Parts: sequence; C-alpha cells; structure tokens
Amino acid sequence: MGTYRVAEICRNGYVITGVADMAPDLRERYCSTCGSETITSCQSCGAPIRGYYEVENVVSLVDDYRLPRFCYQCGQPYPWTQERLQAAGQLAEELEGLSEQERDVLKKSLNELVQDTPATEVAALRVKKVLRKAGEAGAEIFKKILVDVLSETAKKALGM
Repeated sequence: MGTYRVAEICRNGYVITGVADMAPDLRERYCSTCGSETITSCQSCGAPIRGYYEVENVVSLVDDYRLPRFCYQCGQPYPWTQERLQAAGQLAEELEGLSEQERDVLKKSLNELVQDTPATEVAALRVKKVLRKAGEAGAEIFKKILVDVLSETAKKALGM
C-alpha cells in the first residue's frame, strides 16, 4: 500500500513539485514560470493536493503525475481548472462567425468537457460542430486553453 505526497501547483496549473511535503527546498511561493501564487491545498475545503503516489521500497522511473482537475475531497474545481473554463468562455464570446445560440452551446458544454460523464462525448460533439464554424485558428486556441483540464474522453472525442 502507498501514500500520496503533497503537490505544490501554481494557480495557473504549473506543477512546482509533486513532493512538497518531503522536499521543502523544491517549493516556491510564486511560480517561476508565470509568477502566480502557488498552493498545496484545496481552496474550498483545505484538503492537500495529491502529489506523487509513493509505494514503500518501490522506485518509479516514470513521471506519471497528472495535473488534478478537481479536489478529491470536496469535488470543487482547482483554480487552474476554473481559470481555463473562464478563459474558454471568454473566447467563445470573441469567436467570429458564431450565433449567440452557438456561443451559448460552447459555454454550456465546457463543464461537461472536464468531467468524465456519459454527457462528455455528447458535449464534445456539440463543441466540435460549433468550432468548425469558428474556423481553424479559433478551434486551436480553444483546445490550447483547455488541453490540460479536458477529460480523457473529451480529448479523444476532440481528436487531441
């Protein structure tokens, strides 16, 4: 049986370290990549952000840490998930060639794209249709904003 270490991640989603509790010398008060404040716990409930999963007497040579989207304790989105959803919603307002209804479809589908639910593939299909009308450049920016927080199902459905 193993234990989760504590991760330190900046509010924009850059992983500082997956072992903040074991290696204080790796910690940063502010992200050296983007300058935003770093956190080690959920801003809603205070639960530590899960870092690397460590198994006693087992050495892993693979860096398989994945940026968590939601708190395992309370289910709330982490700041980087929330920020990306908001940015994607703002982008939906800026995309040319879309009707107001299509902009609403994009914005309403965002939450379903970051969760793995039965509605995820349907949301991805809706988003794909709307993004075709927005053009290749708009679709690429949209995907780039969300790539780190999309569910695996949504990534596959969107061809990422």
